[in-house]
Amino acid sequence: MGKFLLSMIGLLFFKTAFAQDSLVSPKEAQILVSDTAAINLDAFPKNFKKNYQAPEFIYEFKTPEKNAWDRFLEWLAGIFKNLFSFTSDEDAMDAVVIGLKVIAILIVVFVIYLIVKALMNKDGQWIFGKSSDKKLIRYDEIEKNLHLQDFEKLVKNAIETDDKRLAIRYYYLWFLRRLSDRNLIEWDIEKTNSDYLYEIKNPRTKDRFAYLSYLYDYIWYGEFALDETNFEKTKTAFENAIKSVGNE
Repeated sequence: MGKFLLSMIGLLFFKTAFAQDSLVSPKEAQILVSDTAAINLDAFPKNFKKNYQAPEFIYEFKTPEKNAWDRFLEWLAGIFKNLFSFTSDEDAMDAVVIGLKVIAILIVVFVIYLIVKALMNKDGQWIFGKSSDKKLIRYDEIEKNLHLQDFEKLVKNAIETDDKRLAIRYYYLWFLRRLSDRNLIEWDIEKTNSDYLYEIKNPRTKDRFAYLSYLYDYIWYGEFALDETNFEKTKTAFENAIKSVGNE
């Protein structure tokens, strides 16, 4: 046991002595630059500035030129500033931009309104559809003055111009007038086909009216293209119905 303790004390003493010998002071660790190791700096060549006076080495900030739109906005901003007493040009310009956005939105809404109105037209025509506004007005005038029209002449003119759909429309209005003349219906421009069908009491006339109304809706509102064969069959059906009104 005693030998073991002596060995440990000797080992501890040896490590402590070795650590002290290995320490190096800061001064001894400095690396000194020799006086003979002088640093040589190259001098700039004479007139070196001339090499950097070319246009590509000249940097100047230039304000971009204003286009016509920018000048227009500034003009409007000046008017707004005078009218509404804005305190700064920036506030007036902001008001102009907001105003123009509102106008653009109103234009878009108005265009959408025109499209929707055209789609909801009772003749189902697009803005650039087959029927013009003049034709629509003429049809309305015929319906308003139904009992004053010469439908035989109107049908003849429509056939001569090869407007088969228009001819069927005239046939249908002609049929309605005959029903009204015989007091089988009470004519009113605001009424629908269902209203007239309800007023007709005679079963045979009611069935004929329902069938002709179906043909009319399909051809006129559905824009069904009539060939010569189908037109002749439809024309004959209407002419027979007009002749038979009140005789059934």
